[in-house]
Amino acid sequence: MSTKKDIIDRCKASIRERLERPTLADLNPTTYDNPLEKFIEQAKNIGCTVELAKSTDEVDTIIKKVYPDAKIVASSLPYVKSAMLNPDTVADAQALNGVDVGVVRAEFGVAENGSVWVMQKVKERDVCFISENLVAVMPRHAVSNMHEAYGEVSFNDYGYGVFIAGPSKTADIAQVLVLGAQAARSMTLILV
Repeated sequence: MSTKKDIIDRCKASIRERLERPTLADLNPTTYDNPLEKFIEQAKNIGCTVELAKSTDEVDTIIKKVYPDAKIVASSLPYVKSAMLNPDTVADAQALNGVDVGVVRAEFGVAENGSVWVMQKVKERDVCFISENLVAVMPRHAVSNMHEAYGEVSFNDYGYGVFIAGPSKTADIAQVLVLGAQAARSMTLILV
């Protein structure tokens, strides 16, 4: 059995032509005249429901409209009055098992792929992944591409954040698209 180093050395030895690494200046990322409009279009294309709200006062009403059968809502956001569980006060992540709707804050959207940046602001970040349905409340702000997005990414004391692009999905088996395979079955974006 070869060691990892032996395998890597053999691979390096077989390289015939070495190319220079590209620099960021070599890239020509896609930009949009109206990134927010394109973001909304892309988010819908990847399976998100997009709702526009005048203020955070409308968030509970929208949650009730989109998820009328939801029994357990989890959120630490002060304007989500329908929340029965707070990811900051549960004993552990397992306490979030069975959450119908998890509500988090997203900082901004990315137009090229419809993803949102969610910085961890709660003790149990699993609310993003264990909830049957995910709602992200975000300002009406989007950037064109991931290059711009990385310039806007910030972290707090938790030191964790994630780009989430719509509901969980896979097409591994027979190339049949399945939503909710590993995480949320649906995702709603509420833009305020």
